Amino acid sequence: MTSTQDDLVHICTAGEWLSMRGQADYTPDTFDAVGFVHLSTPEQVHLPANRLFSGRTDLVLLRLDPARLTAPVRWEPGVPTDPQSMLFPHLYGPLTIAAVVAVLDYRPGPDGTFGVPRI
Repeated sequence: MTSTQDDLVHICTAGEWLSMRGQADYTPDTFDAVGFVHLSTPEQVHLPANRLFSGRTDLVLLRLDPARLTAPVRWEPGVPTDPQSMLFPHLYGPLTIAAVVAVLDYRPGPDGTFGVPRI
């Protein structure tokens, strides 16, 4: 598969994904603190993955169809260490499980860091 500008992904653990199945919506633990669900494009997902999940081997990427999301997506700056002009998609509401069109294993390389996935 080749990604397009409309491709969005959400990083979570395989266990979190299993707990979502059978639900209509998912709200991660971080939602209350930040007010949105963190999303990324495939080309930028390695940045938060390395910052938050370095070395983890239990991650999956939820590939999303943006047209199926029921909450607004806003493109906003990440953290100060991200490239200056880079904007990340933030979902301002729960993640609609029906928007998940694929679940892909996301493993780090031998050095424990994540690269850009092939989606």
